[in-house]
Amino acid sequence: MTRREALPVMGTLGALSAGALGMTVRPAAAAAGQATVRQIRNATLRVDFGGVRFLVDPMLADQGAAPGFPGSASSQVRNPMVPLPLPVAELIDVDAVIVTHLHTDHWDDAAKAQLRKSLPIFAQNDADAAAIRQAGFTDVRVLSGTSAFNGVTLARTDGQHGTDATLQAIPALGKVCGVVFRHPAEKTLYVAGDTIWNQHVAQAIATHRPDAIVLNAGMALFIGLDPIIMGMADVRAVHQAAPGAMLIASHMEAVNHCILSRADLRAFAAKEGFASSLRVPADGESVAL
Repeated sequence: MTRREALPVMGTLGALSAGALGMTVRPAAAAAGQATVRQIRNATLRVDFGGVRFLVDPMLADQGAAPGFPGSASSQVRNPMVPLPLPVAELIDVDAVIVTHLHTDHWDDAAKAQLRKSLPIFAQNDADAAAIRQAGFTDVRVLSGTSAFNGVTLARTDGQHGTDATLQAIPALGKVCGVVFRHPAEKTLYVAGDTIWNQHVAQAIATHRPDAIVLNAGMALFIGLDPIIMGMADVRAVHQAAPGAMLIASHMEAVNHCILSRADLRAFAAKEGFASSLRVPADGESVAL
């Protein structure tokens, strides 16, 4: 049974409950106007928006399935560092998937194996889309500034996965993107993706004026180089650029090279006076927009 299908069971005693039939009924997607962002693990999110369920950057491997990233902080620690907070079957029960880039902590072999090959998948560019198709997926779409899915507008945004010097030292960091979600009944949501604070993020905020912004804020670090995603100062800069927006911290405490803890980010926000604007959800926790 799909979650869009109902099963009316009629008889002389009336409709039987699903529980009486020994069935598991998944909850319906939240209606438009009830948007939520659920932190899953690392950068993996479940975004319920405009009545549509999106899975963002799925990393579905078992805890400890892969070695740490060579040359990075705490590279001796295996990834993912923590288990998924809910069953994979529940995670992948979605309408579409968004993959901001193809690094293994955003799009791993477990995701390729377990996601339905017919699921619509949005990629940042033609090269990423081709790689996803090569993994057997049949409905792969490239994000643009005006992509749409089931009434939700998806706008691709630019990012930069580290400073110029870091990108020169590690060219494999490559291209990344973010995405802005819009729907008439919802607040505007901007998922910034794997980026540091820079002109791309500033431009996205100025253009889209988001009400809520998801920031990958674990301050991932390769030894001898600047961080490749946001840290405390970056999060503060986003708050200063969008003081009225709710900030949601993601990509924390799940892969070996993320050195900023949730507790330290909360303490910094309190010290700097923007704790009321910041949400730092635990794995499995949902934030209502």
